[in-house]
Amino acid sequence: DDVSAAGSGEAGHGADLGAALAGRDTGRPIVLLAHQPVQVDAAAEQRVDLQISAHTHGGQIWPFHYIVLLSQPVLAGLSRVRDTWLYVTRGVGYAGPPMRVGAPPEITIIELVAG
Repeated sequence: DDVSAAGSGEAGHGADLGAALAGRDTGRPIVLLAHQPVQVDAAAEQRVDLQISAHTHGGQIWPFHYIVLLSQPVLAGLSRVRDTWLYVTRGVGYAGPPMRVGAPPEITIIELVAG
């Protein structure tokens, strides 16, 4: 009850961070669900505390993950952009060929604790 959640679609497909965060209580932590990790720069500017993203499939097929890094800041895991935490899940699916090499699937459980 002490966290505001906001959702933002895939960039180029109706993502509107301003609308997602409009009316938020700036005294509460903000958790943003944004499809692409690349949206984290805008989230950090808006003082989002945690952004949870996917899209990258963890790079999906080694060594093509280097290509993904050209358009996304992070492939998977927890990182920090200024004061915003970013968690990118590899997920369990795939894009294109039905395979994963060097990017095992994952189901992530995130427990948020007050304090």
